Amino acid sequence: MIWYPYEQMKTMKPPYKIVDAEGVYLYTEDNKMIDSISSWWSTIHGYKHPVITQAIKDQADKFSHVMLGGLTHDPALELSAKLAEWLPGDLDYCFFSDSGSVGVEVALKMALQYYVNQGDMERTKVLALQNAYHGDTFKAMEVGDDEDYHFILEAYGEKKYVINIPTEISALEEAFAKHHRELNCMIVEPLLQGAAGMLMYDISFLQRARELCDEYGVLLIFDEVATGFGRTGHRFVADVVLPDILVLGKALTGGHIGHAATVANHKVYDAFYSDDPEKALMHGPTFMGNPLACSAALKSIQLFEEEHYMDKIHRITEITREEMEGFTAPEIKEIRIMGGCVCIEVHDGACLKGFPEFAYERGVFNRPFLNFLYAMAPYIITEDELRHVLRTMKAWFEGK
Repeated sequence: MIWYPYEQMKTMKPPYKIVDAEGVYLYTEDNKMIDSISSWWSTIHGYKHPVITQAIKDQADKFSHVMLGGLTHDPALELSAKLAEWLPGDLDYCFFSDSGSVGVEVALKMALQYYVNQGDMERTKVLALQNAYHGDTFKAMEVGDDEDYHFILEAYGEKKYVINIPTEISALEEAFAKHHRELNCMIVEPLLQGAAGMLMYDISFLQRARELCDEYGVLLIFDEVATGFGRTGHRFVADVVLPDILVLGKALTGGHIGHAATVANHKVYDAFYSDDPEKALMHGPTFMGNPLACSAALKSIQLFEEEHYMDKIHRITEITREEMEGFTAPEIKEIRIMGGCVCIEVHDGACLKGFPEFAYERGVFNRPFLNFLYAMAPYIITEDELRHVLRTMKAWFEGK
């Protein structure tokens, strides 16, 4: 029996069984639905994209996996070279893993060991955001601050190594003034905090964070697992404010297969580059650099570039604003729009009960959580399909 995620198994409703998927559509035995949330924000090219699918098939005809310990292969070499060319600044060194959460773990481990390798054993703390979500592995949960996902850590008592602050410049400056000698890094979901309810904040906060990290010698980590590849309206937020370490996942492979990359700049990499074996990064996920995933990622990036995806995203933003700005209902607290994301926050999450079934009947798959009804559609969605998704969301409130 499957143990499903984020569900009380005793009371959960049966999930929809998918028998096929193509483009923006998921197919059950008796229905087809526009996937309005891109399989947790990953399938930016839609499902069964022929170019990515063929790349996976071609690689599978050669070999599906070899470990990167003592071995290497062209897909991993080519993807690391492409990311070094494609990403901003000197983010040139790729450490691969199999999920975004593990990619975050790697980034946090890099940041701690960066100082240990220099003989500094005092910088053991991490500065993170309130309402942060960075994944469900343990260190990722520790730097998170979402009681709905991470309440289990209350069993350990008060956090010793993490400081969570609001996205306010005054709080940022106060935290650095008080804790800078203890900090090895600051980690953020830049501009858009997804699991917290699509919370959005201003770029000036990140610009000030970069200044303070430089002033006090603290590494800056961007978790762009969810925000990367255009979701905020920027290709990467790292294009605007440059971090020391960047974590990518989800859309890296176009959602066709799991993979992640933790990408470090020269300063970070050089702290590990030594004749001393104890200064090596002792980490190695079994499926890191998986050839099928690397092949998919290379084609995903190629599609993003050649088919001008940033133009598609800007058009999604325009249509979303046309449909959603000014819309209101008594149940709605706020509507937030950024790039390829729209979120309706309601006063009471109980008013969203029944929406998945309502949407299903109208050919839309959506999965609200807590007080949040949102859409993050695949970027290949047509204008008519997108308007149908947004109007389905509005119709729920208009019918109440």
